Amino acid sequence: MGSIDRSDSTPQLLNRLRMRQVALMLAIDERQTLRGAAHQLGLTQPAATKMLHELEGALGQSLFDRVGRRLRLNAAGERVMAYFRNLRGSIEALNRELDELRQGSAGRLAVGSIMAASPGRLTRALLDLKRQLPLLEVEVAVDTSDRLLAQLHEGVLEVVIGRMTGGTDSDYRFRAIDDEALAIVAANNHPLLQSRSVTFEALQAYGWVLQPPGSPMRALIEQEFRAHGLGLPRGLIETGSILTTMNLVRGSDMVGVIPQAVADINAGHGMLRILPYRMSRKLEAYGSLVRQDRPMSRPAEMFLELLHRKD
Repeated sequence: MGSIDRSDSTPQLLNRLRMRQVALMLAIDERQTLRGAAHQLGLTQPAATKMLHELEGALGQSLFDRVGRRLRLNAAGERVMAYFRNLRGSIEALNRELDELRQGSAGRLAVGSIMAASPGRLTRALLDLKRQLPLLEVEVAVDTSDRLLAQLHEGVLEVVIGRMTGGTDSDYRFRAIDDEALAIVAANNHPLLQSRSVTFEALQAYGWVLQPPGSPMRALIEQEFRAHGLGLPRGLIETGSILTTMNLVRGSDMVGVIPQAVADINAGHGMLRILPYRMSRKLEAYGSLVRQDRPMSRPAEMFLELLHRKD
């Protein structure tokens, strides 16, 4: 297949690509066969075949290997499909915004945040935003950075307050907010509270509640264990929920690791106690993350301005 001139080829490619071709690729991704994709789009199979060949011609690349009746994406096809999936997410977001404008609403904002940001900056920014846009619908998801970034990539969330755990710097725009210390917490009557200081070895006599593998907090805790020449304890309870972690330690002699800011607030209300052990490492700075390849809505822009405003 002949290649196209790559010098200033973006305008040429925009002129040659058609949304119907994008829809065909997404249908093939879903149905796995050209016949199934053609049926989904109301096309004859010859018409779908011709459209696919025209797309490959416009891109100057073959996109599929044919395995029996199925089409299997090759390396070029995988990259094209990833961009087309992102394009679908952007169009879905555009459609939602236009529908909200037609209905006269103030729009909708979906934000994801790690727990550490929730008690302070996130809450203040959201309350300030609602004062400016009282009719704005807001959804807030609280989870670990890796899970939130997956939702940001898929277009489910528009803004994430967390850490870069995957992808590349070219995928996201990151603006730092603060670093994050960790605290080891326990019930108000935990036996270790009788000591003025606690060694890491002493903690091993008790069960642990930790975040699941893959999260930045879990990685840092694993480093702490390795630094003391210890493996992870057996019988772990793993949860991405800070609230569940706190409830578990409050009702047992287990210990858990949560952000220092969250621990301070709950300890101040007498909900739990912070054990006298200082973690030797801090998590790297968290901040706001948005996709580089998607325009932000006006509510998202306003939210980021408020989030990063100096107190």
